[in-house]
Amino acid sequence: MRYLLLLLLVTNIYANVKEEMFTLYQNKKFKEACRLGFKNFSNFKKDESFVSLYGFSCLNADYIDRLAIPITSLKHSQEARANAAYFSVILMQKKLLYHALIDNYDLSELKLPTTDYILSKVFDLYTQIQLDKKRSYYIFKDPDNPKISYKLYIVKEDYIVKMVIEEFYDTMMTKRHLYW
Repeated sequence: MRYLLLLLLVTNIYANVKEEMFTLYQNKKFKEACRLGFKNFSNFKKDESFVSLYGFSCLNADYIDRLAIPITSLKHSQEARANAAYFSVILMQKKLLYHALIDNYDLSELKLPTTDYILSKVFDLYTQIQLDKKRSYYIFKDPDNPKISYKLYIVKEDYIVKMVIEEFYDTMMTKRHLYW
């Protein structure tokens, strides 16, 4: 009887973690959902719906480097593999764009898949410009909506070089993404 009670308690705790993470995600508390997923990953690493939710939470929180964990775990179903591929594209684009901005690496020859994520949009726009000289910042117009634009630049904070993407609607900044 004790073992049954213990089993029910443990099962309930795990169910509560998944439910809490889903609620956080639905309420657009992506950072909290990502942190909760990271903290509990070892308990759910074979649960692909949990791992996918963890990945999308981290993506929406701009914790791009945390996508490496879901990428390696999502492999058993078609949907999981599609999510892993989606996360992989974004992570690779982040690393390549960072490399290009800091080390002046030429991305013009690369032809990569794209996504609807902000980093992918800016990556695609950056690869289409003529890089005759390095600039302190780049301004891009969204090809689908002329009122939306993006500003891409790097900053150095506490000995760490960071890549910044600012989103604008008309002239008002709506969101700032910080990557390193």
